[in-house]
Amino acid sequence: MDERELIERAGGPVTRGRLVRDLRELGLGPGDTVMVHTRMSAVGYVVGGTRTLIGALLDAVGDTGTLMAYCGWNDAPPYDLADWPPQWRDAARAEWPAYDPRLSEADHSVGRVPEALRHWPGAVRSRHPDVSFVAVGPAAHQLMDDHPWDDPHGPDSPLGRLVRDGGRVLLLGAPLDTLTLLHHAEALAEAPGKRYVEYEQPIMVDGRRVWRRFRDVDTETEAFPYGKVVPEGVWPFTVIAEEMLAAGIGRTGRVGAAPSHLFEAPEVVRFGVEWIESRLGGAADGS
Repeated sequence: MDERELIERAGGPVTRGRLVRDLRELGLGPGDTVMVHTRMSAVGYVVGGTRTLIGALLDAVGDTGTLMAYCGWNDAPPYDLADWPPQWRDAARAEWPAYDPRLSEADHSVGRVPEALRHWPGAVRSRHPDVSFVAVGPAAHQLMDDHPWDDPHGPDSPLGRLVRDGGRVLLLGAPLDTLTLLHHAEALAEAPGKRYVEYEQPIMVDGRRVWRRFRDVDTETEAFPYGKVVPEGVWPFTVIAEEMLAAGIGRTGRVGAAPSHLFEAPEVVRFGVEWIESRLGGAADGS
């Protein structure tokens, strides 16, 4: 889609001032701590691109608010590195650069905003190589510091802290299946068949590059056997989020041309945990 089509779809160019007005009408306000997921193309032609969009989000939450996003690590070793032919695996492990919160690129698949946000003045990025987040604002260190190496979506993760602090989640033109906070619900929920993954990635420890082993719920495929309750080919987060909206949880509106949703983080997690446990048979049997 070219620039003219984007402008026409949004009824004109999308400026910083227009974005702030739309965000405030949706309900975002001064002092909010908000995690954002964005699909830039859905917003329309944003004059100034990611710099304008991030600036508008920071304007909306004000000097006392904090903006947060999921980054990941674009050049992380693949989970199946251990299954590579030994000669390939050993050559890669010998020289794979360690994760660096300052230099390692955000996962390209999560869009342009996280990569731009990590370069923003005052940005703080969490230390976990595979599940890194970034935040800008007075609560940034509180959210990001000492991100647990294991259970990185769990109670003391940036997601857990967002919930504890009464934060919010904004899907700005992003589809419902991008609601990353539901991975925190998966980490908390207890139901049969819960799946975990273990993998190794290089980090710096006391000035040395080391390969560390990590353990997390399986966010790459599915943390639970959702196939029992979700239609084949449908990502479970889409179903959970649709039912959440139908239950009156979250606000819906347009930001620029983008259909957008604003959720209260504690409500998302409470609904997600209850949904998982009720649909998948209740608490796990501990096996």
